[in-house]
Amino acid sequence: MTAIEFENISKQYRLGLVSTRTLSHDLNRWWTVNVLRKEDPYLKIGETNDRATKGQSDYVWALKDINFKVEQGDVVGIIGKNGAGKSTLLKLLSKVTAPTTGHIRARGRIASLLEVGTGFHPEMTGRENIYMNGAILGMTKQEIRSKLDEIVDFSGCERYLDTPVKRYSSGMTVRLGFAIAAHLDPEILVVDEVLAVGDAEFQKKAIGKMKDVSQGEGRTVLFVSHNMGAVKALCKSGIMLERGLISYIGDVDTTVQKYLGIEKEGFLMDTITSKHNREWYMNLQLEIRRARLLNTSPRLSQDEPIKVELLIHRNDPTIKRFTQEILLYDMNDRQLGSYITPEVYEVPDQDDFRLCIEVHNHNLAKGKYMLGFNIGLKTTDYAIVDYDVPKNMLSFEIAYLDTAKTQPLQMWRSSWGAIHLKDGIVKILPII
Repeated sequence: MTAIEFENISKQYRLGLVSTRTLSHDLNRWWTVNVLRKEDPYLKIGETNDRATKGQSDYVWALKDINFKVEQGDVVGIIGKNGAGKSTLLKLLSKVTAPTTGHIRARGRIASLLEVGTGFHPEMTGRENIYMNGAILGMTKQEIRSKLDEIVDFSGCERYLDTPVKRYSSGMTVRLGFAIAAHLDPEILVVDEVLAVGDAEFQKKAIGKMKDVSQGEGRTVLFVSHNMGAVKALCKSGIMLERGLISYIGDVDTTVQKYLGIEKEGFLMDTITSKHNREWYMNLQLEIRRARLLNTSPRLSQDEPIKVELLIHRNDPTIKRFTQEILLYDMNDRQLGSYITPEVYEVPDQDDFRLCIEVHNHNLAKGKYMLGFNIGLKTTDYAIVDYDVPKNMLSFEIAYLDTAKTQPLQMWRSSWGAIHLKDGIVKILPII
C-alpha cells in the first residue's frame, strides 16, 4: 500500500522576497491564473538552485519535477548536499508550505520533527506541549495521557517536565520533540537532521525507536541526515537530491555510494575537482583542480605508502605560502583522521604547479577508504586559513599485509575500529 506519493512536485522561490513584492507582478499572476485560466507565467522562468553561483534570475526552483512513491512501512533516507532541497521536500509533506506545482498524497497522520523546537510554544511547559502536539495530531486527551509516561521516560526530561520549554537546552528540546513525534502513533514519521543536536546515547535510542516504529509497527519513516552511517543503519532505500532534482532512487547502499562519488565496485584514482567535491563555497585563492593516486593499484598493502599527486592553481597572486592536509574518511563519510604537513611551503613562481605527497607508516586496518584534501595556511601561532577543501577525491582499499602482496589481511571486525594509527609520517616531494 502506498503511504506517500509525490506527483510532479516543484517549489519556486523569489530570492530575498515574499510573494513577488510588486503590484504589477501580483496582478499579472492573479489575472493570468484566475481570469484567463492560463498557466502561471512565472513558472516558465527561474533557475536550478545552485547556491555557489550568482545566477541570472531572481527566481529559483528549490525543487523541480519531483516524482516518487513510498510504500507503507518503508524507511527512506533522503540525502544530498546543503541546499539540495531535502528540508523543502519534508516541509511540503508536512504542509509547512505549499508546492508551486503538483500534488502530494499521504495516507495517515504525519508527525514531523523538522528543526529544533518544531511545533513547540516556548512559554508552555513540556507537559503542555505534549498535549498540544497530540491534539494537533488528532489524538484525544485520554490517548495522550496513556502515552505520557512513555514519552517522558524516553526523553529523559522528567525533572523539567513542568518547566517552560524556552528554558530547555537545544538537546533537551530535541529529546522531547522526538519522543512526542515517535510515540503519539503517527502513520508517517518525518525526521530532518535534528538528531545531530542530541548526544550519542540519544542518537542511538532514536535510531532504535525509528527501527521499532517501522519494522514492528509498520509505520513509514522519512529520514534526512548527513550521517551516512545512520542512514545506512536505519534505511532500506534512499533518494539522492542534487540542486532540487532527484539524482538517484534505489537501495540505500547504492544511494550512499553515489552520494560519496564512488561506485560500489569501483575506485576513484584520478579526479578532476567539481562542485560535487566541495561541501561549501571556498574562496579558492589556491585551488585543487585534480587529484591522482600514484600507486599502481588501488588495492594497497598495509605497509605500502599512499602516494598522491595534486594539481594546484593559484587564483590570487598575493598568496605566497601554504600548508597541506590529507583528510581520511571511511565509506560512510565519517572522518577518521588527517595527516598535516608540518612545514609551511612556498608557492612557486608559476600559477600552476604539482604537489606530490607520500604518507608512510599509516598502518591502516583492512577496508576501503576515501581521501579529501585541505590546502590553506596553518601556522605555528594557530592562525588557520582554508583556501580549498575538496572531499571524496580518491579512494583505495587496504587489502594485503605486505608490499609483496602475497598474504591478504584477515577479517577486521568493524567493532575494533576502522583505523589504528601508529606514527604517521608525511613526505613532501619536490614541487615541479
